[in-house]
Amino acid sequence: MDHGKSTHTPQDPQLERRMRRMFGRDRAMALGMLAGLWLSLVYIYFAVPHGFLSSSVGLVLTVSGVLVLAFNSASVFAMLRHYDEDRDHIYGLDIHHLDLHRARARRAALRPAHVDVA
Repeated sequence: MDHGKSTHTPQDPQLERRMRRMFGRDRAMALGMLAGLWLSLVYIYFAVPHGFLSSSVGLVLTVSGVLVLAFNSASVFAMLRHYDEDRDHIYGLDIHHLDLHRARARRAALRPAHVDVA
């Protein structure tokens, strides 16, 4: 399996722009959610009285929180790297299906409504 950047680029510049935009939105959402996780756990850590954190339960919770942040951060960055490497395939399929859905919706909107005249 090749883990380098994808060498295949779509021939259509508009398709390439759409894929870059979709990837940019996905990246922004993933990083935003990760930042929210970091902010919430750091806030909770400092909001909890530190006497509790010096106990064995507090130590276990602190280590668990650090592990949650480490594993979630690693998984988000790995996901983004994979999405970037396979961008043509992942987003090409998404755009293809979105375009099919839009074309079907457009055809349905242009179809005359059935009117029953009694």
